[in-house]
Amino acid sequence: MVPLSWYLTFAAALFALGLYAVLARKNAVAILMGVEIMLNAVIVNLVAFWRYGNPSDIAGQAFAVIVFAVAAAEAAVGLALIISIYRRRETVMAEQIDLMKW
Repeated sequence: MVPLSWYLTFAAALFALGLYAVLARKNAVAILMGVEIMLNAVIVNLVAFWRYGNPSDIAGQAFAVIVFAVAAAEAAVGLALIISIYRRRETVMAEQIDLMKW
């Protein structure tokens, strides 16, 4: 049986990779992908704690499904916004998106 610490280490590495993608990338699509990677790390943590806690209780799986649904909705809305911004400004670079400025 794989120890819980391995899952937590994997999730921490996955979260760090996603955080690096969010902070280091200039492309808005890459930033959204980084957020998705961080949400996947959260799902790994939820399922790992569920498995090593009380497997008869389905709370961990229920929370993982909710996070998965939120991630899907975030991806759909985020990509729709990026497409809208691209049509208006013809760029997806985060530094050049200044729609609120005059």
